[in-house]
Amino acid sequence: MRSIGEMARESGLGVSALRFYDRAGVLVPDRVDPVSGYRWYAPGQLDEALLLARLRRAGMPLADIRLVLAGWAGADTDLVRQLLRAHLRRLERGLSGARAEFSALRALLDHRENPMTPLRTDTAVRLSLSGPDLAAALDAVRFAAGGDPELPVLAGVHFDIDDGALHVVATDRYRMAVARTPADGYDGPRAQVTVPLPLADAMRALLDGDREARLSVDGDRVTLEAGDRQTAGPCLGHDFPDYRRLVRLPAGRRTVVDVPGFREAVRTGPVREQEEAAGDLTVLAVADDGAVTVAGEGAAGDGLVAVNRAFLLDALAAGARDRLVLESGGPTAPLAVRRPDDAGTFSLLMPVRLEN
Repeated sequence: MRSIGEMARESGLGVSALRFYDRAGVLVPDRVDPVSGYRWYAPGQLDEALLLARLRRAGMPLADIRLVLAGWAGADTDLVRQLLRAHLRRLERGLSGARAEFSALRALLDHRENPMTPLRTDTAVRLSLSGPDLAAALDAVRFAAGGDPELPVLAGVHFDIDDGALHVVATDRYRMAVARTPADGYDGPRAQVTVPLPLADAMRALLDGDREARLSVDGDRVTLEAGDRQTAGPCLGHDFPDYRRLVRLPAGRRTVVDVPGFREAVRTGPVREQEEAAGDLTVLAVADDGAVTVAGEGAAGDGLVAVNRAFLLDALAAGARDRLVLESGGPTAPLAVRRPDDAGTFSLLMPVRLEN
């Protein structure tokens, strides 16, 4: 017999996925301890788990996987072969359609009359900032920075200098964080650069006191000075997404939460494991009056918003306040985590659509 942890390691499915497949009736443990609820799998179930993992990597729908697993060990495998062929045809049609759409998109990019250019200035930009304020801004956004090597443009912290302020932004597609800090000494046109994460972390390490910080951007090189110490390096050579467009959200239900208590409720509360979700989900129940609570396992209805639990805990910590505002526009709208005393600093968490 294998424990759920052993089965996860040997099959590559993960503990959360195995729990999901158990509840879905796809891969049910051979035995469940009636007292502890701990799952145990028979030796032969490892082959089923490995097959299941292959089918999921191939993107087969769960309904078809049920039938494949049911017919795999049988004498008549015609149904299994038909299901595999049908899924391969779906994948080929989908790939063909995707190629056509991407070809059209590339053509549109190639023929745009006014191509997007980075908002950089030929004039060197120099400004002064409060060291503690810049440190707080970097702390507020660092958790949301991307780490996907396929998207190097997101592997940094974006600096947007405009209208007497420095806006600091990070996103990994699933969450976004924005912070604003006043700046002095520059009144030129808007300028933007994206600082690689190692350099952004080095900048943060300089900001360990109450000293003023001096930021300069000269071409593709950015420098930060604090006291007699300095760190500098090249910016990322990619255009950062238009984050201002992404943060224009319709007004939603707002509630002020006591962060220590709410964070503990999220940390210890029930979670949902969903096949397509990366990580455990916290489901929030948003009442008509805006009140937000962690929903129980059997909760259902239109007022539910599901987000990655770890991302939510990160956003609450980055908010750095004992009271924060949660704003929800519905199950498919980003969940905003805002400071009640600072409109320029907030986080957005992309929701996960619940399967049921």
